[in-house]
Amino acid sequence: MLQIITIPNEILLKRSKEVGREFVLLKKTQKLIEEMLVVMKTADGVGLAAPQINESIRLCVINQTADSVNLKNDLVLFNPVWKKTSIKKDVMEEGCLSVPKTYGKVKRYVKIKVDALNEKGEPMSFLASDLLARVIQHEVDHLDGILFTDKAKDIYQIDQLSSP
Repeated sequence: MLQIITIPNEILLKRSKEVGREFVLLKKTQKLIEEMLVVMKTADGVGLAAPQINESIRLCVINQTADSVNLKNDLVLFNPVWKKTSIKKDVMEEGCLSVPKTYGKVKRYVKIKVDALNEKGEPMSFLASDLLARVIQHEVDHLDGILFTDKAKDIYQIDQLSSP
């Protein structure tokens, strides 16, 4: 199974490479998508970007639970780009599988428009709001070499939970 890499690791700080439709359709890429979804869910994540599993490509997967009302399945996004569709921002606590036991408050846009390629290499465009918008912004940051801790305020760490 793929391993989630954690800081400090250079790949987490570099912009990932865009990929074409041919790359998306490769058997090894399709297998990578399946494995990333398993790793994300096993780690109780709502999103996972390719750099987090040591692949410097512009790919992220989003758990359906980020918007269970509108999403019928998990999202697979290649070369995602987003634009704000309102000026409203919200501050929420975030964490990251690549920055273990660390949390902080991050201000992000509440509503965005997303353009990407899906797992079939087809262009897709959709509106996202609230948690889904936040998760997509977080994952696209990963693809740009930005960690949530670069944007967060009131950062804190927790120790392993100890049993009584």
